[in-house]
Amino acid sequence: MKVLLVSHDFLPGHPAGTEIYTYQVGSALKERGHDVHVFTTEKDIGRKNLSVEVREYGGLPVHELFNNLYYNDFDETWDYPAAAATFGIMLDDLKPDVVHFMHLLYLSVACVEEVKRRGIPVLYTLHDYWLQCARFGQRRYIDGSICHEIDFERCGTCLAGFKFSQTRAQRATGKAIAALRGATGVDLGGLARGLQRGVAQRSNKKRSIDTDEAQHDRTRAIELGKAAERRDVALRERILPAVDRFIAPSRFLRERFLEWGIPPQQIVHMRTGIDLTKFEGFKKKPAKKVRVAFIGTLAPHKGVHILLDAWGLVDPALRAESELRIFGPPAHNPAYVAALRERAGEVGATLEGELARDAVADALSEIDLLIVPSIWYENSPLIILEALATRTPLAVSDLGGMAELVNPGFTGFHFKMGSAEDLARVLTDCLEDPQLLKQLFSEDVSVRDVRRDAEVLEGTYREFIRAHVESDTEGA
Repeated sequence: MKVLLVSHDFLPGHPAGTEIYTYQVGSALKERGHDVHVFTTEKDIGRKNLSVEVREYGGLPVHELFNNLYYNDFDETWDYPAAAATFGIMLDDLKPDVVHFMHLLYLSVACVEEVKRRGIPVLYTLHDYWLQCARFGQRRYIDGSICHEIDFERCGTCLAGFKFSQTRAQRATGKAIAALRGATGVDLGGLARGLQRGVAQRSNKKRSIDTDEAQHDRTRAIELGKAAERRDVALRERILPAVDRFIAPSRFLRERFLEWGIPPQQIVHMRTGIDLTKFEGFKKKPAKKVRVAFIGTLAPHKGVHILLDAWGLVDPALRAESELRIFGPPAHNPAYVAALRERAGEVGATLEGELARDAVADALSEIDLLIVPSIWYENSPLIILEALATRTPLAVSDLGGMAELVNPGFTGFHFKMGSAEDLARVLTDCLEDPQLLKQLFSEDVSVRDVRRDAEVLEGTYREFIRAHVESDTEGA
């Protein structure tokens, strides 16, 4: 069958969990004999806005829509007719048998409707809370606190400081660069992006003041709060009738979406699989020191600053007999990474830079305790699953899918989300008595293979394809 996987971003430029999983499950489906395509977006002012290019990654055809965020208003961040129209043209050309959405950020709710309108089965894996939260789907307030309940008035205040579109000047520059490239082949996009970063850094103080003022602009906050509520209602009304099956990788996330309004029979829990072939023949490399590490994106919601603060609270004598290494790409959030680097120097930790996917197994072989200090409702982090597959002890925040994956006393430890003091307690216990780590994984832990995901999804796809055919036959 012909399968179309839809993700907001994709590899190699965006090596995060949703993108990696999309590739891995797509490859596994291809191994089972299916014709698998990926539809994704990219922001590149050197390309014409809403143009589409086809490339290949790891044997999968990738249809890339260039969305340079030329939105006219907030509503277009989730209901973008122009993107949906382009997606519809691609559907007519590709004619997939089933479409499986992984994320709709940078796309449009109408993309789902375009699929439904053509009588094609629709599946949707919920990798985060974007349907509930317009600010990257993290359910985190602008001050970093968790939104345990959705409060639209609070959403308005949060969104008032959220830059969701390009300015008129940026649009004009982008269009000129794209036109030049189209006419001459000369691409000045990289230069323009570098200049924009330089301007942003030089005016950082002014921008922070402007942002603070925007957040306190009551009129704008009220307008955006109403817009967030309108978005919430519209997404439920339009997506639920169009999706045949929602998939929740964690029970925690499934419960949050049951609260949101998805009927129980429409959403199933299916634990995320990983490519276990990457860890065949895996062996730990012994060391005298206790080796503590973080692997992931260096961004505030990942809580790396919490880990460094906790490390600073550990007795210096214990730190001297151990090590803390931070792996993550430094370019994603330069200001935050600079603060992390300074703090790491103060507490004796090291920032190791980006870790390539094919180097994860080797890194885990030299880690005695992996820390996942995220300060949002993580769903099913691949790095936790990879740590479990390699019998690497974990210390994770005590909420969301993280806590669900790690069994205290058997595969690792929990600590209070956002609490450097509580994480320092766990670190101190493990460094004082490394035997605590060696006692973990006394029994085998089952980690799902992504090939099992492909097998299950294949059956689900066929089930809904048959149902659609039968429905069309009855309606004829």
